[in-house]
Amino acid sequence: MGIRPGVRAFLLNAPADALEALELPGLVPAPALDGEFDYIHLFVRSQSELHEHFPPLKTYLKPTGMLWVSWPKAGQLGTDLTLTKVIEIGYDYGLVESKTLSVNPVWSAIKFTHPKAGKTYNNSYGTLKT
Repeated sequence: MGIRPGVRAFLLNAPADALEALELPGLVPAPALDGEFDYIHLFVRSQSELHEHFPPLKTYLKPTGMLWVSWPKAGQLGTDLTLTKVIEIGYDYGLVESKTLSVNPVWSAIKFTHPKAGKTYNNSYGTLKT
């Protein structure tokens, strides 16, 4: 995941089994949003939840930070999210995806970062808003 011990972290709606599977290296997540974060991880089950939480979380992300989004795989837990929809929503709010991973049998995750200046991002699932 690219997370180093001691980075400033914030987790939202993280289920215990997913946290255990992530094996985060010596992190003590902040109890509330205050300041900027190197690592934010959001767990959501619906598009409406993602639209609700993504924009405010983005405002707390350092320019070099990463915002991971996790959602239930293959329609589990009644989700209406898919990889392509998560990418589309991330692009709509101005962040770009860089890698995905399987957290555990239920949760997938995708890493979003701020786009690099001067770089062109071509993704068939989303278009950066200017």
